[in-house]
Amino acid sequence: MAKSGNGDLEEVWRRESPHVLGALVRRYGNFDRCEDAVQDALIAAALHWPEEGLPVNPRAWLIRAASRRLIDAGRSDRARVARENAELDLVPPSAGTDRDDSLQVLLLCCHPSLSAVSQVALTLRAVGGLTTEQIAAAFLVPVATMAQRISRAKTALSGAGARLRDVGAHDLPERVHAVRQVLYLIFNEGYTRSGGTELVDVSLTREAIRLTRELHSRLPSDTETAGLLALMLLIEARSGARADERGDLVPLADQDRNRWDKAMIREGVAIVERALPNGPVGPFQIQAAIAAVHDEAIDYAATDWPQIAELYRMLDAIAPGPVVTMNRAVAVAMTEGPFAGLALLEPSIRDQKLRGNHRLHAVRAHLLEQAGETDEARESYREAARLTTSVPEQRYLSRKAAALDR
Repeated sequence: MAKSGNGDLEEVWRRESPHVLGALVRRYGNFDRCEDAVQDALIAAALHWPEEGLPVNPRAWLIRAASRRLIDAGRSDRARVARENAELDLVPPSAGTDRDDSLQVLLLCCHPSLSAVSQVALTLRAVGGLTTEQIAAAFLVPVATMAQRISRAKTALSGAGARLRDVGAHDLPERVHAVRQVLYLIFNEGYTRSGGTELVDVSLTREAIRLTRELHSRLPSDTETAGLLALMLLIEARSGARADERGDLVPLADQDRNRWDKAMIREGVAIVERALPNGPVGPFQIQAAIAAVHDEAIDYAATDWPQIAELYRMLDAIAPGPVVTMNRAVAVAMTEGPFAGLALLEPSIRDQKLRGNHRLHAVRAHLLEQAGETDEARESYREAARLTTSVPEQRYLSRKAAALDR
């Protein structure tokens, strides 16, 4: 065993948690109890691994630890507990642990007995390994609200008798919309972490891309899944240039495009170009087209902003929302001037539900700065820095505010 730090533990946990949960649910059936047992196994790993080092097969270790906790919690007969523990010890560590249950668990979480919001929240917890705080931030709701929502979702899933072994390819068409939304949110949380000291979590973005590739391979004619995969690739292609050597955020306008992954861009562009003519155009295809326009520009000044503004207008028509409004405001500001962008943003600024959204204040600050409204821009940057829980974003926004003091 090799010594492991907190970073190693978190990376292994992110990678293995859906597989461990899938193995347990397949064997024992009760999703709620199984997830609790997996959480207990993580606590045990946090206690043992830093001293003992990572086991040769972390997945097998976690499955065994979680299984024992399920047995201990669900069996009052000590003799039976001892017998089952002995049986577990006789199983080779690698037996049954190489199966990839990630997509199966994802489909289980997207059970039709759950509301769309509950499907997404539960999957982010079980498959994405996100904390309740991270999920609450993604949905722009209080942490307590999200905790209750996840708890009710797990109870509903158990009440519906949902079992992993019952999930199959026939469930994909019915649940694919929720699955796509989940994968998109997992990717977003990895690409710009909602909190912590790191800007990017590549383990999340890579897992989201891996699962989306698998979903695309299962549904090759689904153009929105193709659009989602293209979108992820086109955005992930820029990840190498998004942070400087100190880990601080580098905005799109200042990124070194030589550090972008050209092969990933070519793949993403090819996927979206195949998808667009072959089915109804959905939000992910439009977002992928926007990302492609950005990625194919030789530099920021050469960006085709009129095309991007038009694509955002189309996106706003079929999938309106706060994030779309913010991005559209930036594109409109680049084509019609900053005051036109600020006008688009004004209804969101007045929305009480969005008052705590740091990105809204950051976009407003950016447009105010462009408009020459220095004092208001400075205050908006400061408010955005105060509201964000991401340390790299906080540093960036604070520097922007400080620069306007000069």
